[in-house]
Amino acid sequence: MESSSEIPKSPSPGTLASANPGFQVSDTALSGASLPSPPERSSSQGGNPLSKTTSNVSSHSHRQSFAENQRHPPPSPRTQRHPSFTQQAIQDLMNHPPPNRHQNPRYVGRDWRDIAIGELLQPDEVKWAELDTSIQEATKTLFQSSPNNVVLVRQDSSSKEAVSTFDHSDLNAYLLAVVGLAKPEEEQVALYTDISVKAQSQEEIPLRTLQPIFRHEELVKLPADSTLDKAIEVFGGGIHRVLVTNKDSEVVGILSQLRLLEFFWYEAVNFPLIDRLYTIPLRDLQIGTQQIIAINADAPLADALFLMSSEGLTSVAVVDNGHNVVGNISTVDVRLLTNANSLPLLKASCMHFVSVILSERGVEHGRDSFPVFYVNPYSTLAHTVAKLVATQSHRMWVVESASPSPSAPATPLLQASNLPPLSTLSPPVASPGRAGSPAPGSAAVVVPPPGAITTSTPQSPSAQGPFTSVPASALPGAGLSGRLTGVVSLTDILNLFAKTSGLRPLDPSEQRARRRRSSSCSVRPTLDTGRDNGRGSVDFRR
Repeated sequence: MESSSEIPKSPSPGTLASANPGFQVSDTALSGASLPSPPERSSSQGGNPLSKTTSNVSSHSHRQSFAENQRHPPPSPRTQRHPSFTQQAIQDLMNHPPPNRHQNPRYVGRDWRDIAIGELLQPDEVKWAELDTSIQEATKTLFQSSPNNVVLVRQDSSSKEAVSTFDHSDLNAYLLAVVGLAKPEEEQVALYTDISVKAQSQEEIPLRTLQPIFRHEELVKLPADSTLDKAIEVFGGGIHRVLVTNKDSEVVGILSQLRLLEFFWYEAVNFPLIDRLYTIPLRDLQIGTQQIIAINADAPLADALFLMSSEGLTSVAVVDNGHNVVGNISTVDVRLLTNANSLPLLKASCMHFVSVILSERGVEHGRDSFPVFYVNPYSTLAHTVAKLVATQSHRMWVVESASPSPSAPATPLLQASNLPPLSTLSPPVASPGRAGSPAPGSAAVVVPPPGAITTSTPQSPSAQGPFTSVPASALPGAGLSGRLTGVVSLTDILNLFAKTSGLRPLDPSEQRARRRRSSSCSVRPTLDTGRDNGRGSVDFRR
């Protein structure tokens, strides 16, 4: 039989290719990738018209099969990418974060001491409440007052003169009064009892009634045309905010320590004297203090709130049994306790509340967030200020590092035999009108300065309440800190800027002592006793 008789009667691929130019035929695709190609016929055997047609089509439009693509893979993009950062480069970037190096035309060639306070104000940032405004409405306004975190209180809606303020520390004091954890003076027991009864019956309580339980800070006012050197002298002396007034003595804005530090961070390129300080490590600047107080991670949250209120603190470090920083609780976090359903958290551990803070922050920002509230003595001032600005915090906890080398672990290996004992506070706190109630503050930790080391084993107060304490190691980043040894605050940094520029700020210790006197004295005897025992003085006003 001739070769032409072996061709099927169906249309040939060549015919299909001619009818449809987009249809491509491949010998490999027809035969399969795993089968060898059939032997070709010689011309003496007459040849195969189908083979000739297919060969002509393939030579013009050959489509590679999957198997052919695998024989000749494309080059890997890894061979062309830039090399990754080394650990040293990453550490250098953390220690020297790049600030905004673009000069602002508004400040080029100007001395920061000649810049008016009014140039830093934001429009419509002042939030007002009246003395007859209820605590419920004032709290809603407070939550909308970010970033100042304060509401100015006036006599009536027609006034532009502030007679008081309402902030998260005042809200914390009110919360403690409502749940019966505050310890008032004998002449104020009736007032605290009345506040608690009205709050539990959901009656509106005006701010006027609550003024005696709030902490009254000095209201410092500066004209809008005053220069920044006047403001930094005030802030370097420990004042947290100033009220900015116009020519008619009406309040038109608020300037806070954090706002001024943000200005120096973003505009430092215009001020060489300030810019040079950013590259210096904290240990060489010798700023901050080693007189600190913290709260044990196993302590009930109520202890931390009571400690901040009674000692005039705006935040407290949360530490484990080795004094390693595992979290931070501030008065701003009290906003998570304003709902009646969240009040059981007061019996939960501080570590549990830290996990709640992180969860809420993740919901607000749409991602997991673990803000870092600590630095080490080898951190530069730029590193410290960058963290303060990023976290909108008033202080950074200083933790000891085993070595300045970036290859060393951030958390030193601590032995129980060389840790100082935890000093516990047990003030006889009674609820208003209820003598003998359990005393909060039993797990506050006085952190002694380095050198005051004993051989006692640290004692861990047991957690109270039905809540299970969240292990510190369960939180992301919790094991990357170190042993708490000090604290650096906004006051310390602005005081440094003022002195470096030739100014004379007031002594911050005077303002801290005044702020402490305006708070409750319920835990002070125990702390004073701790000083007499040789554990070093404790600074409560950072």
